[in-house]
Amino acid sequence: MTAAYHPHDPLTAGEIVQASACFRTELLNKGLQSIKSCCVSLIEPPKAEVIAYLGLATSPTDLTPNKTSVRPARRAEGQLIDTLTGDAYTLSCVFPQEGGKPTLDGFEKLPVGVQPALTLEELDETEQVVRNDPEIIRLCAEVGVSQAQIRADCWSIGYEHRFGEGKRLQQAFFTNAKKVLKIDFAPHRTNLSTPDELSGTTIPHKVDGDSFIDAGRSRIPPPMDEHNFLPDLIREERKARGEEWDVRKDIKPLQISQPEGVSFAMNGRELEWQNWKMHLGFSSREGIVLSTIQYYDIDEKRYRPIVYRASFAEMVVPYGAPEWPHPRKFAFDVGEYGLGMLANSLELGCDCLGHIHYLDAEMTNHAGQPVTLKNCTCIHEEDDGLLWKHTDFRPGGRAQAVRSRKLVIQMICTVANYEYAFRWMFKQDGTMELEVRLTGILNIYTAAEGEKVDAFGTLVAPRVQAHHHQHIFSLRIDPMIDGIDNTIVESEVHRLAAPTGSDANWAGNGFVSVKKELKTTAEGARDADPLSGRMWVMTNPNKKHYSSGASVGYKIMCKDTVPLLPHPDSLVGRRATFAKHTLWVTPYEEGQLYPAGKYPTQTPFAPKDSLEHWMEGDKPIANKDVVVWFSWGTTHIPRPEDWPVMPYEDVRVTFKPSSFFRANPALDVPASSDTKSVHALGGGTLPMSEAKANGKSCCK
Repeated sequence: MTAAYHPHDPLTAGEIVQASACFRTELLNKGLQSIKSCCVSLIEPPKAEVIAYLGLATSPTDLTPNKTSVRPARRAEGQLIDTLTGDAYTLSCVFPQEGGKPTLDGFEKLPVGVQPALTLEELDETEQVVRNDPEIIRLCAEVGVSQAQIRADCWSIGYEHRFGEGKRLQQAFFTNAKKVLKIDFAPHRTNLSTPDELSGTTIPHKVDGDSFIDAGRSRIPPPMDEHNFLPDLIREERKARGEEWDVRKDIKPLQISQPEGVSFAMNGRELEWQNWKMHLGFSSREGIVLSTIQYYDIDEKRYRPIVYRASFAEMVVPYGAPEWPHPRKFAFDVGEYGLGMLANSLELGCDCLGHIHYLDAEMTNHAGQPVTLKNCTCIHEEDDGLLWKHTDFRPGGRAQAVRSRKLVIQMICTVANYEYAFRWMFKQDGTMELEVRLTGILNIYTAAEGEKVDAFGTLVAPRVQAHHHQHIFSLRIDPMIDGIDNTIVESEVHRLAAPTGSDANWAGNGFVSVKKELKTTAEGARDADPLSGRMWVMTNPNKKHYSSGASVGYKIMCKDTVPLLPHPDSLVGRRATFAKHTLWVTPYEEGQLYPAGKYPTQTPFAPKDSLEHWMEGDKPIANKDVVVWFSWGTTHIPRPEDWPVMPYEDVRVTFKPSSFFRANPALDVPASSDTKSVHALGGGTLPMSEAKANGKSCCK
């Protein structure tokens, strides 16, 4: 059986080869002799064409939508660099419907200073250049570090004004010339009582002609104590100190068994599970991309659209230490690297437990050839505790308990020192959720003996400081709540204004829910307000719930909202403008996918094709085709317990149906009846058979 085709299917290896050949031929014909490919990726077809091809309902009255036979054009885009000049190009091509070689349909030379995302190959090159630079070898030797011990944690440079435009940079690395361009040293905070006493020393080093003048700083050798996290290395380290150490021996096996297999099915990259149906895409930039998410409503006897497209659109990680060069640490891990490029090949029984289905993805190397990323997406089911329960205490009453299970669609990305596990979760009651688990290694810096670091960091080990920082994520949701015309409603809970003792509020206990429609982009940028219980609901005002009278919708719920702590006019504030507000609503426009812009690498400001600029004007967003951008995350004040490897911290955003279904859509989930469950440690009360006979079982 041939797998179903979907317009959002990622490029195949064959398509990448053909597109790369098309792009390189064009550049060679223009006289370019040394070409480096940064990425080759799918250009998604126009939304209207995809909806028509798949036959999705466009409105609440479109109960039997027609599915056209017109397949949208298949297109690809490449981002390439002339390695001799540093010039960057974006090209696009279209594949013929009947098969054959693609034809070029777009060519753009990017302006000076505009850079494609960094590649894994460039990151590897950077480390080798740094490790072999004579000046770095000399400087490291002065503080007792040999060349064999040199490692470079390669980062995007953020924005660095000292070197002009047109140079493709990484932290202290000039990629095109493959040489170390500048070595920066941060000052120490010795003998200081307050953070403000460092005033005047956070300014980056000045340029004097071709030479650079460093701020005064005494160099110190780094601490040489070992801080291992791999068990075999810890064992050797402790043994050398005359200590015994081993992993825990008291953990009994905990296995996940599904003797009849899984409850989900795949047809190509389209997934069905427990009334859910969706497409699982994958891009080099966003990683997992979910689209055409629908839920089968047993009361209406049809699939109802909920989300047209959902993706992890951007993230920024600003660090809080103001002394140079630490302010350069504010990577855009989506736009400057590409999460898909950084995704792990997941291991069965380690990253994912139980009965797992994996999906591969095709990435590209500098030669423009496909590189298969095996098992980068895992799909599995997990027990999710109680879904609902009630015990009728009356004589003759009974208990009913229904256990929940959820479907997990996961990728894990290694971004320099951090690992991020992105877990899309779908539940039987119509809830969808995105959880991000953060783990990995803290970014650390050497502290001087007696240096005061607690204002901007934590000493996680002697003379090893980890700086305070934030992780702010941006989620792009293109809602399709029962059709394409949607409205975002803001809700708050207010104390009743009428005073205690009044006729309207005699006991003083009154509080009310207050709702407001966001009508234009002038009021479409909103901030979280936990004190008012502020939330937002994505609604379709053209369909009302039969009982509540409210517009059918999905509520956005999140306890992990954080403000961007750097000043709005800071280096990071000028670039990561998407992080200035919690929620943004924009009118849908083709191609508006990335809140920090398509090319955020090394930009001094957020470009015109970024979220804050899309909000300009007073454009209508009520009962329109709109896009919701949601920012959330965490402010990480490191703990010693986060060292040398960090136990995971999780943040999540949840989407719950709100007046969308007639009632609880999970009433048809059968009650729990797990015959494999047993009493532990020989304890327990009634055996299951006797409990059932006495009418006490909740497993009926």
